[in-house]
Amino acid sequence: MPAQKILLYPHPVLKKVCHPVTAVDQEIAGLIDDLLDTMHAGPGSVGVAAPQIGVTLRVCVVDVSGSRHGKENNHGQLVMINPEILSCEGGAVMREGCMSVPDYTGDVERSTAITVRFQDGAGVERQLECSGFEAVAIQHEMDHLDGILFLDRIVSLKTGLFRRKNYK
Repeated sequence: MPAQKILLYPHPVLKKVCHPVTAVDQEIAGLIDDLLDTMHAGPGSVGVAAPQIGVTLRVCVVDVSGSRHGKENNHGQLVMINPEILSCEGGAVMREGCMSVPDYTGDVERSTAITVRFQDGAGVERQLECSGFEAVAIQHEMDHLDGILFLDRIVSLKTGLFRRKNYK
């Protein structure tokens, strides 16, 4: 399936809390394909959540394996349906960007280690311990499912928001 158009802030769908997926069926399989295609087509993208393509369901995809920040520590391509964070540890401020906010990046504080439970693309429940950049990327995508953008988590609007120089 082709990459989908990314909704841009301040589109109202980006601020909606998403509905749980009740069955992993053909519709969800198609959504997953759309999310993966969109992630792979995005410049430097390491994840996409369903609301970013206009679907208010609790589904996101993450893959930091191609990023210099996550290359050494990752679980590969993750399809996450109804994800929930079970525990968090640590904290660090990192610069984040988002395809839905293409003109800015910002300093956001996130947990550096998480335990997350979700269903994969086959509907199988999984639980993973993630750390570093992968943990940050998962938290970022999960925020989308709750109508939260990285802009809502900027550590300081005065010193922590930056105009992106280029977005390729």
